[in-house]
Amino acid sequence: MEKFFSGCEVVELGIQIEENGRDFYTELAARTGDTEAKSVFSFLAGQEENHIATFNQIFKSTCDHNPEGAYNEEYFAYMNALASQYVFTREGAGGDIAAKVKSTEEGLDLGIKFERDSILFYQEMKNYVPEKDRKLIDGLIGEEKEHLNKLCDFRGGCQV
Repeated sequence: MEKFFSGCEVVELGIQIEENGRDFYTELAARTGDTEAKSVFSFLAGQEENHIATFNQIFKSTCDHNPEGAYNEEYFAYMNALASQYVFTREGAGGDIAAKVKSTEEGLDLGIKFERDSILFYQEMKNYVPEKDRKLIDGLIGEEKEHLNKLCDFRGGCQV
């Protein structure tokens, strides 16, 4: 039988995504010889660290939250499918992936993909956290969009 995520577990996945993002950008910063890219990657690693703290705050209130609605099973099946396709939900994935990156351009492309995936995941996550925490997630989504823009600007643009 397939395991479905609870609201609490969805937030735990958010924490894992941010930890992997931090590790990914930290490793890229350490590996690049491009000073401007190093600055961008280091900045993003610090931002991910801030997001970890925010998700830990959300976690405290979400674990006691039981969302209402007739579609809980369907929703969590969807979140399960979404999370299973998102590599950054696997522990240790961030540093492992960054260690295999062969160029700054490849790192930028992967960062752009991961930021887009994070935005999608967090938009869906909002459905299963307490109302009072949704604004925090909206703020994180806004920051992830800023990260995406920063990476796209540095790369010289992104295709939609």
